[in-house]
Amino acid sequence: MNGIEPATVCEWMKTGDQVYGAMLAAIQAARRSVRLETYTFAASAVGERFRASLLEARGRGVRVQVMIDALGSWNLGDAFWQALIHAGGELRWFNPLSSVRLGIRNHRKLLVCDDEVAFVGGFNIAPEYEGDGIQRGWKDVGLKVVGALAAELGLTFDRLFLRAGVRQRPIVRLRRAVFQSSLQTPDAVILQSGPGLTRNSIRQVLVRDLRRARSVQIMAAYFLPSWRFRRLLQRLARQGVRVQLLLPGKSDVRLSQLASHRVYEALLRAGVEVYEYQPQILHAKLLILDDLVFVGSANLDVRSLRINYELLLRLKDEKLAGQARSLFMEALQNSRKIDPPSWRTSRSLWTRFQERWAYFLLVRVDPYFARRHWRRLW
Repeated sequence: MNGIEPATVCEWMKTGDQVYGAMLAAIQAARRSVRLETYTFAASAVGERFRASLLEARGRGVRVQVMIDALGSWNLGDAFWQALIHAGGELRWFNPLSSVRLGIRNHRKLLVCDDEVAFVGGFNIAPEYEGDGIQRGWKDVGLKVVGALAAELGLTFDRLFLRAGVRQRPIVRLRRAVFQSSLQTPDAVILQSGPGLTRNSIRQVLVRDLRRARSVQIMAAYFLPSWRFRRLLQRLARQGVRVQLLLPGKSDVRLSQLASHRVYEALLRAGVEVYEYQPQILHAKLLILDDLVFVGSANLDVRSLRINYELLLRLKDEKLAGQARSLFMEALQNSRKIDPPSWRTSRSLWTRFQERWAYFLLVRVDPYFARRHWRRLW
């Protein structure tokens, strides 16, 4: 694919206020179908606005389907959705909580309306995303897609939705489903990951494209990629490729940030530029490799790349990549560059100990228990 086809139009969503306004407008304009999939849906003012909009759509005769991860929205009960369900809306909790399948989660975020408009990115439906990402609200990135690509994204929703609510061994049924870990369309490659897939296309495609990259810019909320991935970044930097990482200065998951700090030193020593976003919590998932853009729900950590169900778009388009690069540079203006000598001298023995333990828990322990859950369900 050498560019976005004229039939598909993409628009970057830079703030929570912008994306929520656009998503609600799309739901209000829908005439046939609305599919909403998210990891976290909070009982809040913004959650109530979405619920009201979905209920109004159902009142117009629109088919409304909502899929929410049971762990990501653990404190949101069925009662919140009773009015929508009574109106004929369809709600499914992905992987209802159980000790034998707690670790297998659906981390995807997707809205598709009428198979014509779709939204992907890192935004959940929660009040912490409201704002501009500077003065208030978490910093995140999304993409609005209008055109044929939206229908293909809708199909990825359908495959999970059909099985997500089945209570008898739901993950086994997901495994038996016929999933395509990557789907080529005229406009993009849709990359999916999950424990039920025979291969992880996200990890494979990222590594393949990185090897050819002449410019690398990564904005990641949780950064803990594999040793192979990190070695590739280090090699590129040593070969003169400019590699820039924009990571959180503040994080909602302290353990993840500590583990991420564990890998800074080797990257900095190789010449990788590391920045930390300062004003708010950074929650974005954006990669720019030359004229390639990756955007979606997947973080560059062990859980996203090996365990969770994730969705990522790979788009090859010079104009779109240029716009993404502008977004990256804007965020960089509100970030602090990590100075290698200062970083090394600032790490006390206690700090290094915490970072090593956090790394061990997320790289070894969490995947171990997730694999055990999966094998028991297998």
